[in-house]
Amino acid sequence: MRVAAVRSILFALMMMAMGSVASAQIGVQISIAPPALPVYEQPVCPGDGYIWTPGYWAYAEDGGYYWVPGTWIIAPEVGFLWTPGYWGWGNGFYAFHEGYWGPHVGFYGGISYGFGYFGNGYEGGRWDNGHFFYNRSVTNINVTNIHNVYNTTVINRTDNRVSFNGGNGGVEARPSAEETRYDSERHVGPVAAQRQHVEAARANPELRASANQGRPPIAATQRAGEFKGENVVAAKEAGGAYHAPENTGARNEAAEHTTAANTAAAAKATHAKELSPPTRNTLQPTGNAKTDAKYQQQQQKIVQQQDRERTQLAQKQEAEHTRAAQQKVNDQKQQQMEQRHAQQTQQLQQKHEQQQTHFESHAAPAQHSAPSGGSRPK
Repeated sequence: MRVAAVRSILFALMMMAMGSVASAQIGVQISIAPPALPVYEQPVCPGDGYIWTPGYWAYAEDGGYYWVPGTWIIAPEVGFLWTPGYWGWGNGFYAFHEGYWGPHVGFYGGISYGFGYFGNGYEGGRWDNGHFFYNRSVTNINVTNIHNVYNTTVINRTDNRVSFNGGNGGVEARPSAEETRYDSERHVGPVAAQRQHVEAARANPELRASANQGRPPIAATQRAGEFKGENVVAAKEAGGAYHAPENTGARNEAAEHTTAANTAAAAKATHAKELSPPTRNTLQPTGNAKTDAKYQQQQQKIVQQQDRERTQLAQKQEAEHTRAAQQKVNDQKQQQMEQRHAQQTQQLQQKHEQQQTHFESHAAPAQHSAPSGGSRPK
C-alpha cells in the first residue's frame, strides 16, 4: 500500500511538471478514443505568411467528437510556427493537449497529421530573413501568387491514421530532448481566428463524428471559419472504421464535471488577480501519520506553486495595463490585450484545476484498516 501511495505521488508530481509548459495544457478529458484522422486534400495556400494548421477531432460535452477542419492561419509573430494539439492517453482517460505558436515545433504526440506534420517537426516550410518559404513537395502552393518556395522531397514513412498518443492502439511516441527543450520557450496560444474556427466547427452538426461516421464533409478550408464555397475540401474517406460509443449517453462523469466547473470558473475571471484558489478536498485520516503527512506536504507544494503562478501572471498583466495607459493605445490594441489576458487567465485556471484533480484522484492515500485489535475508522 505504501508503494502504491508513493507511486501515486510521483505520478502527480509528473503531471504537475507537465502542466507547467504550454504544450501540456490539458483541456477536456474523456474515456472514449477519438476517431481516426480522415483522408483529405490540402486547399491551396491563400497567400504569403499563411501557415497550415492541420485538422483534428475535438470534443463537445453535448455531442461527442466533432471535426475541426484544417485551415491556413497567419502566424501571430514573424518566426513563429504551429505545434498542433493532440489527444494523449493516461490514467484511464484521453486528454487533449492544446496546440500553440512558438519559434520551434514542439511535441505533438507523434501524430501524423500530414502536409508536413509527419509526427515530429514541420516539413511544410520554414522562416528565412523574416519571410516564410513553402516546401512545394508537401504544400499546395500557387506559384503564380507565392514566390517564396523551395522543393525538398520528404518521405512520409507511415500511413497511420491514428489520432491519439498512448493507450490501446495509440501512437507510441515520447518527446525528444530537443522537443522537451522547446517546451521552455515563449509560446502563444491559438489566435482569435483559430478560436472562432473551432466554435464554428462545434456549431456545425455535419462535423459531428456521429453524423459523418469519421468522414467529415468539410475536412479543410482555405480560410478560417469559411465553411462554404469552392475552397472547401471534403474528406475522401474516413481514416478507419468509425465505432460509435456503446452508450452514446454515457460520459466520464467525473471528468465532465471537472471540465464544466473549470469552464464556468474561468469564464468569470478575465484577469489573474480575479482568480481564487481551486477547491481542495479535505483528507480523511488514514491512520498512518507518515503517509498523511507526506500527502499534506505535497498538497502544500502544489498550493504554493499555484499561488506563485497566479501572482506572476497578475503582475505581468498589471504591467501591461500600465504600459498601455502610458502609451495611450487605441481601442483595437486595448481589446486585443484584454482578449489575451482573458485567454491567459482561463488557461491558468484550467491548468490549476486539472493539477488538483489529478493530485486528489491519484495521490490521496488509501484508507487503511486499524491495527489488530482496534476498530475500523468510521
